[in-house]
Amino acid sequence: MSVSPESIDLSTQRALSEWLPGRLAEEQPSILVIGDVMLDGWWSGSIERLCREAPAPVVEIQSRESVPGGAANTAMNLAALGAKVSVAGIIGTDDAGEDLRRQLSAAGIDVRNLHAHPDMVTTTKIRISSGGQVMLRLDDSARTVPADALAALAASVGAAVERQDAVLVCDYGTGVVDGPVRAALTAVLAEGTASGNRPLVVVDAHDPRPWAALKPDLVTPNAQETARLLDRKLPEGQERVEAVGAQSDAVLESTGARAVVVTLDRDGTVLLTPDGVRHRTWARPAAEKQASGAGDTFVAALTLARAAGLPLTASLDLAQAAADVVVHQPGTSVCSTAQLSRYLKAFADTALGGDELQRQVELHRAQGQRIVLTNGCFDVLHSGHTRYLNQAKQLGDILVVALNSDDSVRRLKGAGRPINTMADRAAVVAALSCVDYVTVFDTPTATPLIQRLQPEVYAKGGDYTPEMLAETSAVEEYGGRVAILDYVAERSTTAVVKRISDGEGAASPVN
Repeated sequence: MSVSPESIDLSTQRALSEWLPGRLAEEQPSILVIGDVMLDGWWSGSIERLCREAPAPVVEIQSRESVPGGAANTAMNLAALGAKVSVAGIIGTDDAGEDLRRQLSAAGIDVRNLHAHPDMVTTTKIRISSGGQVMLRLDDSARTVPADALAALAASVGAAVERQDAVLVCDYGTGVVDGPVRAALTAVLAEGTASGNRPLVVVDAHDPRPWAALKPDLVTPNAQETARLLDRKLPEGQERVEAVGAQSDAVLESTGARAVVVTLDRDGTVLLTPDGVRHRTWARPAAEKQASGAGDTFVAALTLARAAGLPLTASLDLAQAAADVVVHQPGTSVCSTAQLSRYLKAFADTALGGDELQRQVELHRAQGQRIVLTNGCFDVLHSGHTRYLNQAKQLGDILVVALNSDDSVRRLKGAGRPINTMADRAAVVAALSCVDYVTVFDTPTATPLIQRLQPEVYAKGGDYTPEMLAETSAVEEYGGRVAILDYVAERSTTAVVKRISDGEGAASPVN
């Protein structure tokens, strides 16, 4: 039995398959971006001498590029991913403002609520680089936003929000969405809540506390912003996750949000809900480059996916993948539907053979990293799988997932399985940000692979005890540890397959 992407209910979709970005684009959710639009400049040239006036390098400019930045970059990312986008904000009547309006319009973005004012300076950030290294950034912005410009933007909020599937607030602290604009947006969304027509509300703000009255569905502070919320310094590295998770209630209360996604740069993201830490993503960072705007891409992809109905945890994984795309690109860039599909497709051939996997594991171990190994069929990915794999990742540094071969699945599950071939299963599992390596085994148990790799932790999910597992003795022989993770009884591949075959939808949305 094969299932076409068009027939799949997005609210139950967990796997990041290559067709998913295209399917999300087909939904064409209408999204309003309101906030601090900017123009990013990237000037580059060569340095061959110092100036006479001071011991400073002279950069002979050879190329100039200007691209939308800030909230405008978020809007560009949304448009590139297939959303119907409109922008609300304030710009000047200067050259930068005209350039910004022109580029947004050329991308198919509705700019009717982008208000121009003669006393406003369009925010610009010009980076000057040489030899791939940014030497200097020049920022220019209005010290105060004209009161009549704020009043005009506030007056247009009602019409701008009307018939939107999502509203994304991008508040970088320039004052464009302060005072009357915030009040107008709060009032309009309150009316939508009362009438049952409230759109999805996402807040991406340097300080999300003033937006708590909006009762946003999602807030996306970074580590520094979260530290300010908590009025404390966060530890470095992976310890930040535990520190942030321990303060989940305080972060949720201060932001007024239903859920908070804390972005941690190279350490990915952590999702906070009233239930605590629910989900992690792990970044696949590139070498240091002149890249900017990965956070804009992340929040754009997250908002698009949620507005189109994708579950929250799957939306986070998709947003992380989109951010991973742009960190490999120089300058302020966007991730398109085609680029995201190609990125996910690249995981289709990532299953490693034993020799190469062993070599990679030894390299990681030489760097002091702990290896976690788990195995299973992972036929039709569901929330039980993703929760379990995220838990397994947190037991060490490198997560290896060993998949049963197709013949092995048939021996275990019967003639009707697997639903998805080994290549497809490997692709969707490898696309999860928590998974570092995928391999395939055909033996009755994972014992031969365990004996070869000798992972520090062997993880298994389900209603087992270590004594019940055939692999336990092999793990204990070299001093490894067996970890039994949460068993999610109500989530099973068998149940998912039965619902599909019976033509039944999910009983209720799954986050």
